Amino acid sequence: MSTDMGAEKRKPLVVAIDGPAAAGKSTVARLVAEKLGVPYLDTGSIYRAIAWLLADKGIAADDEIAVKKILNDEMNIEIEDGRVRVNGTDVTEAIRTPQIDKLVSPVSAHKYVRDSILAVQRKQAENGLVADGRDIGTVVLPDANLKIFLTASAEERANRRCKERSARGEEANYEEILRQVNERDYADINREISPLRPAQGAVILDTTEMSLEEVVEVIAGLAKELEAQNNR
Repeated sequence: MSTDMGAEKRKPLVVAIDGPAAAGKSTVARLVAEKLGVPYLDTGSIYRAIAWLLADKGIAADDEIAVKKILNDEMNIEIEDGRVRVNGTDVTEAIRTPQIDKLVSPVSAHKYVRDSILAVQRKQAENGLVADGRDIGTVVLPDANLKIFLTASAEERANRRCKERSARGEEANYEEILRQVNERDYADINREISPLRPAQGAVILDTTEMSLEEVVEVIAGLAKELEAQNNR
């Protein structure tokens, strides 16, 4: 008879990182996943890909019938090795433009959009991962081992996004970006479906005065500590 017959199967490591726009969630989550040796799921890129497809087809975010048709019949999103493809077209850079920034919040506010990708996200987490978004710990993966709410001042987040766009050779007006960040915060916090808020039990991490490396080390350290406790 096997000696571990009644042993409980070890729960895979799932880290959920939520937070407001331009908090650096995607970059941090990707680096934390690399450090922990688990897959990374960029949920924000899924919503951005949907927004890009709607814009490409000339469909308004509030056209419920047309959006549902696209989601059900005409959309195939692939995320692999940091590249995002929609129906075979690489849109990795295209989904990070100011135009898509403005479309993401109204697109992601619809329950039928969020529900359409919920099962996909949960399926990805079955073997462990690091995922980031705005409702990962509250709605998508409420049973995540570790929940982080990553934030920073609006001014610092606008400054980071400004530098990010400048590095890509794009026009970057700080005041305009700050206005967009504040508008996105208001929309995300006040939307009816899955409003932005820290998940129950989440570690709130204000990164305004922290470097990227420090943030990654803190989160990876918390995850490793949790794993060590679970393995005792």
